[in-house]
Amino acid sequence: MYEFVLGFFLILAPVYAESVPDYEKPFAPIFTDKPVYSWTDKIIISVNAPSWNSNSNQVNSIGESNSHPIKISSGENFLKPYRLTETSSSSGIFSGEIILTGFLHDVDGDGNFDTNPKTSGDGPTNGFLEVENNDSISISFEFADGVVLTESVPITWNMGVVQFTQDIFLINDSVELRVIDHDMNLNPETLDTIAVDVFSDSDSGGIQVIATETSERSGDFIASIALSTSTSSGNRLYAIPGDSIFAKYDDHTLPKPYSKSDEKSIQTSAIIDHSIPAINRIQTTPISFSDSFGNPLTSYISESQMQIVGTIENQIIFDQEFIYFFQIKNSANSVISLSWIQGKLSPNQILDISQSWIPTKSGNYILETYVWNSLNDLIPLSPPISTLIIVD
Repeated sequence: MYEFVLGFFLILAPVYAESVPDYEKPFAPIFTDKPVYSWTDKIIISVNAPSWNSNSNQVNSIGESNSHPIKISSGENFLKPYRLTETSSSSGIFSGEIILTGFLHDVDGDGNFDTNPKTSGDGPTNGFLEVENNDSISISFEFADGVVLTESVPITWNMGVVQFTQDIFLINDSVELRVIDHDMNLNPETLDTIAVDVFSDSDSGGIQVIATETSERSGDFIASIALSTSTSSGNRLYAIPGDSIFAKYDDHTLPKPYSKSDEKSIQTSAIIDHSIPAINRIQTTPISFSDSFGNPLTSYISESQMQIVGTIENQIIFDQEFIYFFQIKNSANSVISLSWIQGKLSPNQILDISQSWIPTKSGNYILETYVWNSLNDLIPLSPPISTLIIVD
């Protein structure tokens, strides 16, 4: 009974064993999952060495013997021998991973070290290796006696990027903020977080939000912010339409030519706009005409003064500046009169706009009225209105 159980276990359990490779085929390319790594990244290594598949029914290993070792090194720090294991029986592809642990460094400027550098492990997945910010990782495998195959990958710090996901947000939108900095992927086996300062024209003090990594090794961080028209608190930022909002991220892990002690504030901005489209922010009514005493006119006579009256209503809950244009064209489509009135509407305010005009001769005229935000931006706040005037 015991002999049967023991034999059954030996068939199912992986066996890690090295044997002498095929010296006639001294070829075993070494691959890494990235061409460049940051200082606290995870490196996944694979070696294509079918000659070391000594038993097609077993999961074999390479690199753990002192006679044909795998060495993973960075400067004075190294792991040797380091074992890689076959991905499956008879695959001939051997894999493993190590985690880079950087060096002692304060990545957020709070005066405390945020890394835990160490070098330890013998493979295939328990390796830790201390590195510098501008180092390189060398992986070597003595494929056969006197035949050493090597691969090298660089280590570098990166310039962080901060960005809003849109250039313009409406006041009711949720604002999404993104920071890309692979150097802040301090633990490649968990989700890291970073702090970002967010402020607006209306609140220069702003708030600090925490951006969370999108996946364990991405170095891509996301934070969501709500907008408030009253006060800032938590993840809510006080901002009103017309404001610019800003995000500032302090990068303490800068690439060359910066030094280890350098830092740089990286900033981006976006614009906050009303939830109501610009063209619908002021409501206009059809034009009416009256005499100088305010009495309605039903007919128009040349050389007689008339009052052109338009009514506008603010459709948003904020003060709104406007310019109301009156443009009159004759039957030849030439502009014979152009005037405007500039002002400000309070929230939901209704206002009559009046302009006088004296037609010099009889004929057909076209009155065009426009409501814009200013002479500089020329953003329409309501659809234009065209009115026919027949002067006797």
